[in-house]
Amino acid sequence: MTAQPRQGQPHKPQAGEPSTMDAVRLRRVNRWLAQGLSGELADLYVDSRETPALEAYRSRSRQDFLNRLTGDIRRPGFAMVIAETDHLVGCAFGFPVGSDGLWWLGFDGALPQSIEQLTASGGVFAITSILVQPHEQDQDVARRLQERLLSDHQASLGATLVDPDDHPTLASLRSWGWLNVGEVRRPAEPTMFRALVFPLGERATARLEGLAHDAWTRWPG
Repeated sequence: MTAQPRQGQPHKPQAGEPSTMDAVRLRRVNRWLAQGLSGELADLYVDSRETPALEAYRSRSRQDFLNRLTGDIRRPGFAMVIAETDHLVGCAFGFPVGSDGLWWLGFDGALPQSIEQLTASGGVFAITSILVQPHEQDQDVARRLQERLLSDHQASLGATLVDPDDHPTLASLRSWGWLNVGEVRRPAEPTMFRALVFPLGERATARLEGLAHDAWTRWPG
């Protein structure tokens, strides 16, 4: 098996070697398979922290990641998509946001009505992590994982929380069309997270049209 690249050592295909993007396969796994992959996923988390990876929450230890993964796996509707070649190179996972709107608890100010309506209809899916192995094409892998996870769930709106100091992740999500909609403080968390949403389909996009004008002007960076 090819050695997994570490910090500062992104894998570059040699002459005649297929690129990672050519070889990558996406596969949805259920909660039991995800649990069985927890060790490999934790290794991937450690690898991805060494680069501008799309890790939706603040940096945590390996064990903290495993604890959070276990908690997410137990949530109703948990879903995960992995990217693999001859080894694991990426994953994205999350769960549906309940129509009761509790996921938005701690939102600073009034939740935009359009998001409230989409939440009440059960059309919002929260992505809690997108992890990719360090690689020159890791952003393409991450984007594909995001698209597959949301499309498999037939979501109208993707949602995620990002540490405001995680500028690489914010820049990547912005380039993919995610919108800043406010800030959220989670119980027992030391920081305010930025709440981002990604509309899917014409109806969701139309509902959020008003947010698009100033979505990225409220915060610097």
